[in-house]
Amino acid sequence: MSSRTAGRRDGPFRTDPLDRSAVGAVALITLFTVALATAQLTAAKVLALPLPVALPVVGPEILLPGAALAYALTFLASDCYAELYGRRATQVVVNVAFLANFLVLALVWSTLAAPGVDPEVSAAFQTALGPAANIVAGSLLAYVVSQNWDVFVFHAIRDRTGEGKLWLRNIGSTATSQAVDTVIFVGVAFYAAPLVLGVGPVFDPPALLALGLGQYLLKLAIALLDTPVVYLVVGAVRN
Repeated sequence: MSSRTAGRRDGPFRTDPLDRSAVGAVALITLFTVALATAQLTAAKVLALPLPVALPVVGPEILLPGAALAYALTFLASDCYAELYGRRATQVVVNVAFLANFLVLALVWSTLAAPGVDPEVSAAFQTALGPAANIVAGSLLAYVVSQNWDVFVFHAIRDRTGEGKLWLRNIGSTATSQAVDTVIFVGVAFYAAPLVLGVGPVFDPPALLALGLGQYLLKLAIALLDTPVVYLVVGAVRN
């Protein structure tokens, strides 16, 4: 075996098995894909988080899909990856992960379709993991648009402000992309897809507004809170 072939087989770790740049890339891609797969499996459950005081439009509680936290982690991972490895590499991760969504769905659907030994377990499995078509349509479309928008805005801000102000591009890209994600997901999953496909509830405009606004407020709070984590991760890999 030639030294050139051996080097390729070692991949990014060929010079140092503990190289922080290579370890960081693998860790962030892993976090991104695990969080994304988890979000796909938990999106169907709608959570109701009580608020200390009722908010206008939103009311006394925030309604959001169970995937909210997992999905927020994908933006944390992609922003760290974008800062460390650049726009094109991040776009590859985002769009390859989008295709991986279909693998997750195919594996889940094939397991649901296979005959089970215990009918009660099979029914519970179907209830827990059977993805509704309206949720799948909304989450997939929201993902591919909002994640690519996040990468675009992140680097547009970086191009204008230079290497400083990481906090600005992290918050700015995540805040706008989460708005895009919320509008698409809520609009498709709870209005357009039920009307077109005949699956799932059709929410009226006030309910759509309350659901979307509540989700976005929580996502915006997470975007603000994860900024120190972004600095910590980027600093750990670079230094």
